[in-house]
Amino acid sequence: MSTTKRIVILGGAESGVGAAILAKMQGYDVFVSDAGPIKEPYREELEEHGIRYEEGRHTEDRILGADEIIKSPGIPEKNEMIKKVRAEGIPVISEVEFAYRHKGNSQIIAITGSNGKSTTTALTYHICQTAGLDVALVGNIGISFAKQVALEPKALYVAEISSFQLDDIQTFRPDIAVLLNITEDHLDRYEYKFENYIRSKFRITMNQTAQDYFIYCQDDPVTMKYLKQYQLPSNPLPFSMNQEVNRGAFIKNSEMTVRTGDEPLIMSVDDFAIKGKHNQYNTMAAGVAASTMGIRKEKIREAVTTFQSLEHRMEFVANIRGVEFINDSKATNVNSTWYALESMTKPTILILGGVDKGNDYSLLFEGIKEKVKAIVCMGLDNTKIHEALQDKAPVIVDTASAKDAVEAAFGLATKGDAVLLSPACASFDLFRNYEDRGRQFKEAVKSL
Repeated sequence: MSTTKRIVILGGAESGVGAAILAKMQGYDVFVSDAGPIKEPYREELEEHGIRYEEGRHTEDRILGADEIIKSPGIPEKNEMIKKVRAEGIPVISEVEFAYRHKGNSQIIAITGSNGKSTTTALTYHICQTAGLDVALVGNIGISFAKQVALEPKALYVAEISSFQLDDIQTFRPDIAVLLNITEDHLDRYEYKFENYIRSKFRITMNQTAQDYFIYCQDDPVTMKYLKQYQLPSNPLPFSMNQEVNRGAFIKNSEMTVRTGDEPLIMSVDDFAIKGKHNQYNTMAAGVAASTMGIRKEKIREAVTTFQSLEHRMEFVANIRGVEFINDSKATNVNSTWYALESMTKPTILILGGVDKGNDYSLLFEGIKEKVKAIVCMGLDNTKIHEALQDKAPVIVDTASAKDAVEAAFGLATKGDAVLLSPACASFDLFRNYEDRGRQFKEAVKSL
């Protein structure tokens, strides 16, 4: 390899900086360009590794002089700089593609889906850790795949992969690919065509071979419809609650059966550490992935019963004067909120709102009618929520901060109720990201 290959990285956050460190260590000529400011910790990492960078601008001739460009998943195709790069015909890849090229002989379990990815990825990692494997948690959760490969390579990577990361892969090939479900999300990035988003998700299987495994939900109509169009060479391992499968996993009479080899693992869903129907699907997916890795049944059982659920994902915050507060800030689309409502057992005050990505709220009508006493809107523009839900909920109020939303919700709740933050929207109108939104919510609850 000639050491002079010029790599330009667009975006100076977790994935961009990880790719830059790996590229530098591999002897490439590296330059990082971010149109906005680069956060202090990332700037320090770039300087520590002697990587050249710019922030607050894109210097066109430096970028267009690249042999290859690694693009942050957050930058859309309609970005002006990307249009110029495409016009010049410069190859563009994602950070996960770059990491994959340098991972050596290690194995990858890659998990994607519209909902449940973070929980399933964290649970799969927890099972592998419990079993004593040399494993790292990477991708959209944890540190970037490239940074892990550069600084602390492992024998196995459990990676949460988004559709945006899959859009720019070329050779990326997971040993085990998991597709949890496909529901409408991020349509603003896919020309408002659901079909484009579906194809993007299926790219996780694009380079798989007969040695690899593809784990998918047999109960998901979109997955099943498109699966018929793809002649996948990899070994199919479905999971289902509607029918018994020979290989894969199913739940029947509150018992999960996981079968990938001779000896099935059978355990009661009552023993799962994480509750709710959606988490039963997530647990089946993780159980099949772990079983495919040859992890012993006892270890899978132990891990499934000891797993702690994630921050901002149906996270119990506090019980104040008989009112329970739940932080589900990671619900950035309508489907996630549907799952959250589906698992609620108490009368609920629902906090919704933020940046609407073309949401269809009709999916929530039934859950709202059955379980929701009041809706508290938390966003700069709540018009769409009002229009869609005004005759579905007894009360809808507007607030413009986490503190106001929590106080309004507490005022509407009585003993035995629950307040659920499950916004169904992105957070960028009032918060830096969904983590910031979740933390502000928790702080507001604690100061009641």
